[in-house]
Amino acid sequence: MSHVNYTAGYDGKHLSKVRRINLFVSISAALAGLLFGLDIGVISGALPFITQHFQLSSHEQEWVVSSMMLGAAIGAICNGWLSHRLGRKYSLMAGAILFIVGSLGSAFASSVAILLTFRGLLGLAVGIASYTAPLYLSEMATENVRGKMISLYQLMITFGIVAAFLSDTTFSYSGNWRAMLGVLAIPAVVLFFMVIYLPNSPRWLAAKGLHIEAEKVLLMLRDTSEKARQELNEIRESLRMRQGGFTLFKQNRNVRRAVFMGMLLQGMQQFTGMNIIMYYAPRIFQMAGFRSTQEQMIATVVVGLTFMFATFIAVFTVDRTGRKPILKIGFSVMAFATLVLGYCLMKADLGDISPWLSWVSVGMTMLCIGGYAMSAAPVVWILCSEIQPLKCRDFGITCSTTTNWIANMIIGATFLSLLDSIGASGTFWLYTGFNLVFIAITIFLVPETKNITLEHIEKNLMSGKKLRDLGQ
Repeated sequence: MSHVNYTAGYDGKHLSKVRRINLFVSISAALAGLLFGLDIGVISGALPFITQHFQLSSHEQEWVVSSMMLGAAIGAICNGWLSHRLGRKYSLMAGAILFIVGSLGSAFASSVAILLTFRGLLGLAVGIASYTAPLYLSEMATENVRGKMISLYQLMITFGIVAAFLSDTTFSYSGNWRAMLGVLAIPAVVLFFMVIYLPNSPRWLAAKGLHIEAEKVLLMLRDTSEKARQELNEIRESLRMRQGGFTLFKQNRNVRRAVFMGMLLQGMQQFTGMNIIMYYAPRIFQMAGFRSTQEQMIATVVVGLTFMFATFIAVFTVDRTGRKPILKIGFSVMAFATLVLGYCLMKADLGDISPWLSWVSVGMTMLCIGGYAMSAAPVVWILCSEIQPLKCRDFGITCSTTTNWIANMIIGATFLSLLDSIGASGTFWLYTGFNLVFIAITIFLVPETKNITLEHIEKNLMSGKKLRDLGQ
């Protein structure tokens, strides 16, 4: 195999260029996370005005919210094929186009049916973003900053949610829901033009037999030519398996272990009870005296800011402390917070709404949000991007991402039933139990992958090592 003739010295000027390219890659892919967060957050402020404009029934309101979730699940299922055929770069570009069309179409919708159609398109875009951006970042980054780069994507999601809340507040005074939805097209256009200048993933290029092009990209991204060529050789070694995708999944037990681990991790992320916390946050803040619309909007922004700033913990610690310690701390914090919250809600249901109880509830809500934002929110996406073997990566991440959206829908569909059958306190205590189980799963099953190359993780997997030992 011929090599790129690259003999230039790796001086300070080159290293500065390498850092700029890696920063550009990080920011561009993370911008997909910003759009993800904006689309999740914007509907909460726009829905009351949309309901008033179209005279929506409760059922129609549910469809306006959930149509995006349905589109996201479909997008996650289809994106394995899309990412394999077009590559990570052009999948992100397709997602940007769908974000633009979906945002503008929703803003100018003249009927509920048209609004639902374009909300579904936005869901497809979200499904593509939630799949492709972490995968692309994991394949572009070096092992010592891979966690930080994927955490940056998660940080941008939380920033997008906060930005959507602030944007909604700005437009709420005029009730202009069309502007709330349409303004999202602006960052989508920025993403589209940034993606044009992104390089293709070297691992996708090598999988397509384009080894010279893959080497060119690695030479742009790595400090030395030796590192780039060593990484390319490791990628070639991992491509020697003849089968790929579902065929490899069926025939290879080790591949099945990785795919099922990814699905388990995404299920764990959703069953922490985070969605329940977010659903219950308005009631908890109301208990604490946040009664006016303005006060509740401030409380909502506080929730978003807590989420965003706690994610910074993961950004700066995930490649130093490691994945497992952060997960264990996060699940422990959430178990404690949901346990105390369940007690507070039980006392509130019995008529005790004293100020100390209300503020303890607020504190536990913030603690639970922080615990989730620093651990399961980013780290699960990091691990799912790391543990899948190259020739089955698209299929494996399709399975894990789809599991995330299905688990999300299951929680939404069962929440009210749980409240009716075991009450608010019992529901929170159920999630306390889940988080305790997740601590045990993290200890005994989850691997530590910090500072380990994707190819080394794959080599350990295919040699039959225990899942928890994949990073050794």
